[in-house]
Parts: sequence; structure tokens; C-alpha cells
Amino acid sequence: MAQASGGSPESHDAQLPPPPQPEDQEGQGEGLVELHASFRELFTFFCTNATIHGATRLVCSSQNRLKTASWGLLFLGALGALYWQFGLLFEQYWSYPVIMTVSVHSERKLFPSVTLCDMNPHRPSSVRHHLQALDRFARENIRSLYKFNFSEDGDVPLADDQGPRPAFYLDRSVRLQRLSHPGGQSRVGFRLCNSTGGDCFYRAFSSGVTAAREWYRFHYVSILALLPAAHEDSHQSHGGHFVFSCQFDGRDCQARHFQTFHHPTYGSCYTFNGVWAAQRPGITHGECQPQAEWGRRHPGQPGLTPLLPPGISLVLRTEQQDHLPLLSTEAGIKVMIHERDHTPFLEHQGFSIRPGTETTIGIREDEVRRLGSPYSHCTDGVEGVGGQLLYNASYTLQACLVSCFQQLMVETCSCGYYFYPLPAGAQYCSYSRHPAWGHCFYRLYRDLGTHRLPCASRCPRSCRESSYKLSAGTSRWPSSKSADWILAALGKPGRRSSSQSKSPSPSLRSNMAKVNIFYQELNYRTVEETPVYSVPELLSAMGSLWSLWFGSSVLSVLELLELLLDAVALTLLLGCRRLRRTQGSQTGAATVASHAKPEASQLPTDCRNDVNHLGGPAGLFSHAASGSCGRNLC
Repeated sequence: MAQASGGSPESHDAQLPPPPQPEDQEGQGEGLVELHASFRELFTFFCTNATIHGATRLVCSSQNRLKTASWGLLFLGALGALYWQFGLLFEQYWSYPVIMTVSVHSERKLFPSVTLCDMNPHRPSSVRHHLQALDRFARENIRSLYKFNFSEDGDVPLADDQGPRPAFYLDRSVRLQRLSHPGGQSRVGFRLCNSTGGDCFYRAFSSGVTAAREWYRFHYVSILALLPAAHEDSHQSHGGHFVFSCQFDGRDCQARHFQTFHHPTYGSCYTFNGVWAAQRPGITHGECQPQAEWGRRHPGQPGLTPLLPPGISLVLRTEQQDHLPLLSTEAGIKVMIHERDHTPFLEHQGFSIRPGTETTIGIREDEVRRLGSPYSHCTDGVEGVGGQLLYNASYTLQACLVSCFQQLMVETCSCGYYFYPLPAGAQYCSYSRHPAWGHCFYRLYRDLGTHRLPCASRCPRSCRESSYKLSAGTSRWPSSKSADWILAALGKPGRRSSSQSKSPSPSLRSNMAKVNIFYQELNYRTVEETPVYSVPELLSAMGSLWSLWFGSSVLSVLELLELLLDAVALTLLLGCRRLRRTQGSQTGAATVASHAKPEASQLPTDCRNDVNHLGGPAGLFSHAASGSCGRNLC
């Protein structure tokens, strides 16, 4: 009673409220980031509040374990199927498939380049003597095989060049031979050997005409290879009259619109590179006769007004002067229509026009646009090309293949083929300097045809190129009624006698041809590569699959990301707590063990007994110990 009413200091202190603890009160408030106490609580919160279909069933059916297990399996199965289809989708996306989109455009286009050759290869004056020896050797081979004698009447005597001649010997060991096979079919060819003579093969053909032309070309190239780098062009000698007249859109062509060059097989060639744009499609049929001719035939009627053709119209000469019969068996004009600033490869893409005819050619243009890497292997220029482009023109696949072959030819055979440009420091092949070049060339050419050479991988296609679809029609030209004045106007009078037929001389008609080239329509078609899966289409396909399996949106994906981040943060937090608790337990045990015996003599008797009973390790004090003793220890 005295202690209760007397106001003992100890009892008064015991009734005072504990001092405020700011840290605990601050901790009871709302934090900036709150985490769940356990993974079970985190998973329950997610399944209850997520917008993903089926997630709520995992919590709502928690009282029924069978339903919970069933919905859990369904959820995991849908998730697995979703990511399996995601894998297929990304596999297709990373293969970069494309589709071809065709569209039609209508606008004015520059007229394409037109290359024309007279198919009359000439005899350079410095090697004319060697070519005449080759012709005599060719007659001997043809006579021995087919018992045929060439007529000497058509040969025109040529003035021999009095200048220095390059040293050359005709390899008469390479002859045309008839080869018999066990099947009974005979072939014609010639034998080629390497430098030692130990490796030989026959270049044989089933057609004797093809064999004779290939054999003649082999010797012909060896002779032309002796010419200096800058030799005369045939159009300077007899090819200057190849183009009688030229008009584009009713205007006369100028000399600056043409580029001239000589082709070893097709003779003098002209490339029309006018800078005019096509004004209208189609061609106007009809010619204006001279007023005098029209007045004589139709007195009292006005002459015709000339109608201007909207394309290019040419009158060409096709005489076979100085012709090499075994090199070129055709008579006419070789024509190729190609893009501007592109090298014409007439042997691959050209077509022939018959003499004595008027040929009308309509053009339709298709433009191809490729995407490039990573969708397709193409190039916009010389970038990505595995080699030097030997042609001084824009990049084309054919120019790259020829350049690659020529470089491999120089590396393998120590010389280059005469029909193609040379790399710097190389020289052309001739058996006067390289006796075994034919064996090396034909082996290499065979490997090119069987795709054994790396040229196909080194030369990608152009990312943007134009191709021309042609449609042609022919008619006899000039007609029997107009042949007189047309030939006279062109400087080729007929000189027909009264006893001759009224039709013009066949020889005169066979030396001329007319060509009209025009745009059939100004609309051009574009074939363009389009990716099957762009980034927006990929995201759309992923969203469709996600909606199919879970019926949710992008925000649902963010909820999954939030669940993942919360799980990672909770794992780190629980791991840190366990680590700190383990470290604190080890530190407390060491401290109590070091101070237990010195402090035991200073403790009350009941506390001393407790310490002796528990043995003193920290963390093992019983909760039933006295409160005062426990407070003093803490």
C-alpha cells in the first residue's frame, strides 16, 4: 500500500508512456514502393487483378484443388502454345521473305539506248595478210571435210597494208576433224592440248557449221590479239555509210547522239543515246512522197503533209563488204535495246533484222526494284561486288560476270580473252605468245557454264533495273512501186532496163533495211519487292496471337512484366534479409560468448542461474525468463 500510494519513483516511471519512436511511426506510413510479404501473396494479387483471361480462375477455385490444377495446366499450355507460335513467327521474320508488288505508272520516260551493228566484221589492215592466210587454211579444212570448194568470184581484192606486220605463225596443228562415236553419230571438232601436251581434249560439236565457226573464231582471236591497243575502227573506213538517215520524233539525229565502236564479230556498231523524252506512244504509219512524184501520179491534188513518228526511225545499209564468211554466217543488222549508260552485250540479248524489210518494234518497259540486304542480295553500284568492273559504264550483272571471268582468265591462263576488256598490265591471248591458251580458256569457260567458278557469288543483281518487252512486225521494203525514187533518194539508183521486171533488183533491196522503234505505251509497270513482315506487321501478328490465346492487350503484357519485376525485387529483398539475419546471429553469438562469464558475477541471482542454465549463447534465451533480466540483456 505504501508503494502504491506513496508514489515510488520506480512505480511512477513504470506508468509513463514509452518514448516516441519516430522510425516506427514513419515505417507505419505509406511508402514510395511497397512489396508483398511473400510470393503467395504476390501471385494471389496478380491472379485476382490481372486482365489476362484464366488467371482469376487460379485464385477463385482455390478451394477446389482439381479445378485449380486444371486451370493451371490450361494456363501453362496456352502460354507454351503462344511462345511456340512466337518462335515460328520470328523464324519466318528472320528469313526476310518478300512478295512482289506490281504497280502501273504513267509518266514521260527518256528513250532507251539503241545499239545497231552492221554484222560486217572488217579486216584490220595491219593483220590483213594473216587473215587471208587463215581464210586459205579454212578452205583447206572445209574441202577435206565436205569436198566443197569456195568460189573466188565474190572475193574483192584488198590493198595490202605496207606498214609493219606483227609477227605471227598460223598453228596448223589445230585442224577441223571428224570424230566418230560408238553410237554412230559423227561430230566435228578440233583438238586442244596444254603446254606439255599431256592433257588434251576435243572441242566437238554435232553441227559442222557451229564447229567451223568456233574453230575459225579460235584462230581469228589469236590474230586480232596481236593488234595494238588503239587500232583503227571499221566505221572509219567503210562503216561511215551504215546509217543513211535517222530521225527521232520528227527531228534529225545529230552526230553527238551516237557513240561508235567496233565489235569483233558484229562489225561497226552505233549506239543511239539521245536525251529526248518520249512525247506520246505509238507510231505514225505513212511517209511523205516528194511533191513532184505526188503531182505526177495525182495531178491536181495537194501533196501529203509528213506525219512525224514519235519514236526513232532509221534507214540502214546492210552491205556485206569485206565479209568473213566463216566468222559471221548472218546478213542483216544486229539490234539491242538497253538502258542508258549500260554496256550492250549483243551476243546475249541482241536480235537480228532482215535486209530488204521495214521492221517496226514496240517497246514496253518493266522496272524492277529490289530491297537489298537483308532481304535480297543486290547492289546499287559497285558496292558489295567481289572484283573490279572492267567496263567504263554502269553496273550490270552481265558486265560483272564478264569482268570476273576475264580476271580469272588472266590469273589462270596469264592472258585475257580478246572479246573482253583487259585488267591493267595484262595482254590478250594469242598462241604466238601463249601456245596453250585455248586449252586453258575452254576449260575455264566450261567451269563457268557449270557454275564451278565463284563469279555467280561475286556478282549480285542490280537493286534497280529496267527490262524491255519488245513486239515486232516486218514488211517488205521498199515496195515495187516506190523502190525507184527511194533508191534514187538514198543514192542507190536501180538502173532497170525495159526488159527487166518491174520489181527492183534483189541485190539493191538486200543492201538496205528500215527500222522504226517506239514506245508502245507510256505506261510502265513496276515490280517491287515488299517485305512480308515489316516491324508494324510483326507486332500486329504477335498481338493477334496474344489475343487468340489470352484475350488481352499490350497492357496485359505490361502486367506480366510488372509481376516479373516484383518477383525479382521480392527475391532480392528476402535474400538480403536472410543474409543480414545470418550475419547478425553470428555476430551476436560471438559477443555473448566473449562476455558471458565476466558479466555473470554482476547479474542477480535469478539471472545468473538462467545464464548458467542456458549456457550463455546469444539468441537462445527463453521467452519465459524474467522481464527485468531480459530488458537488461537487450
